[in-house]
Amino acid sequence: MELEVVTREGTSVGKVDVPDEVFNVKAKKHLLHEAVRSFLANQRQGTASTKGRSEVKASGRKPWRQKGLGRARAGTVASPIWVGGGVAHGPKPRDYYFTLPKKARRLAIKAALSLKMREGGVKVVDSLDVSEPKTKEAIKLLRALGVEGEKCLLVVPEKREGLLRATGNLRRVRTTIAKDVNIYDILNAERIVIDKDAIQPIVEVLTR
Repeated sequence: MELEVVTREGTSVGKVDVPDEVFNVKAKKHLLHEAVRSFLANQRQGTASTKGRSEVKASGRKPWRQKGLGRARAGTVASPIWVGGGVAHGPKPRDYYFTLPKKARRLAIKAALSLKMREGGVKVVDSLDVSEPKTKEAIKLLRALGVEGEKCLLVVPEKREGLLRATGNLRRVRTTIAKDVNIYDILNAERIVIDKDAIQPIVEVLTR
């Protein structure tokens, strides 16, 4: 398969060969779903914690006698039904991490890239960089590429501090390096803009 390479102004400057095993792959929706679920689960810290009735600081004394006062029975002020009492069945620190087999993860990413390719959501440019690390420069770049206002994923071959800083304040734009491309960013983006020098690193990561 060949992909057209354009300049930031949209002028065609040639084509780049990409393997079908990366950009022309089909996979079941269930695999994409599991890959996204795994990615999001692995981002969770799992540090949410509450105190149960045995952990709150409270007296163990019975608030009032069992019978004769016309009030509901109460054995402790640490009861979950009391203000300031413990939490019933509340969250505790836990690990949400789970992973898919390596082959399944790579197949899901390749299938997601292929899906975006078939939808016309992938653009390859000869150079993806900005002259200054400023937000206005990033906006100029996106406008020239015709993707301003869209949810974009910019893929570069290596870390480019200027581009990262320039796009840092743009809520709908995410910049990543080729070896860190993941299933969630691909499917979450409306348009994927790839630096032509990032094609080979992507292929190497997904086919090794």
